[in-house]
Amino acid sequence: MIEPKFKRDPGETWWIEQASCIGEDPELFFPIGTSTSAMEQTARAIGICNGCPVRADCLAWALDTCQDAGVWGGLGEEDRREIRRARRRAAAAAATEPHRADDELVGVG
Repeated sequence: MIEPKFKRDPGETWWIEQASCIGEDPELFFPIGTSTSAMEQTARAIGICNGCPVRADCLAWALDTCQDAGVWGGLGEEDRREIRRARRRAAAAAATEPHRADDELVGVG
């Protein structure tokens, strides 16, 4: 079964046609391992992303669709994982905080 978050409107990926990585070897953006050559490959991929006009759109898409592998939006795998962890922590904290709007409504009327 396909996760609902992966059923996306193709219009949400309009940015791909404007990406700086178009025409580059896709393998460049998916280094394997943590060897020196893999780290150099990651750095080259990030360098291409740094000048990309749709970098933010690419990163947002990668985060929204949980892209775990490769370089997306100028960030490597661990950088994106940390952003997702921080978002989950923030969402959990927000879910446990009392709702101010509810508190403000008490006593109204």
